[in-house]
Amino acid sequence: MKSIGKLVTGGFRELLNLFYPNPCLLCRNTLQSQEEQICTACRLKLPETGQHRGEAMASGQIKFAGKVPVEFVYAYLYFNKKGKTQRLIHALKYRNRKDIGSLLGRWYGYQLKTESQLHEQIDLIVGVPLHPAKLRQRGYNQSDWFAMGLAETLEIPWSDQALVRNQYTVSQTGKDRIERWQNVSNVFEVKNPDLVANKRILLVDDVLTTGATLEACTATLLASNSRSVGIITLAATR
Repeated sequence: MKSIGKLVTGGFRELLNLFYPNPCLLCRNTLQSQEEQICTACRLKLPETGQHRGEAMASGQIKFAGKVPVEFVYAYLYFNKKGKTQRLIHALKYRNRKDIGSLLGRWYGYQLKTESQLHEQIDLIVGVPLHPAKLRQRGYNQSDWFAMGLAETLEIPWSDQALVRNQYTVSQTGKDRIERWQNVSNVFEVKNPDLVANKRILLVDDVLTTGATLEACTATLLASNSRSVGIITLAATR
């Protein structure tokens, strides 16, 4: 009976797609029944860094050298202006496509779990928080959705109650590293110290550029007695 139900469901989905095509977010071709948001052809063309496999130098870690100690810094995708990654992040941040963040988190989480032992080195996943005013404006935190996707596949707890942003800051766009650091220093706070104390934290954000925001978050977590902090971002500039 279960297999018949699957056939009926699959047939209904195909019929629905015939009249209401569900397009790939990137190429706009109609998705097949087993595809989610991004078709297989486009998924295979995503500019993955392969950093967790050692295929490319995890250059992000250099950004934190001599500033704060981080266990690792990995990005799932390379970010190029007008490229596929930028389009995905734009949809995630500005077009209410929270599902994209979750999907990419699950995809990268599967790679991390099957191709590394990283999941054995993490106790808690924490997304870089938005200020409450920005959260109300956007309606969701894009970093949390990527973090939740990672947490689902890695089977590691996730929390949006550990770290808070207690000051509203202007956009980081167009600022150099010093200006970015001045913009975010002392704006984060650990809301629940017991939640992070002696925990190996995975800190998650959408894009790694200068690293100023992640540096400030890492310093705050370590000052609250986190055992260690590692960083994963959805994307990073080359």
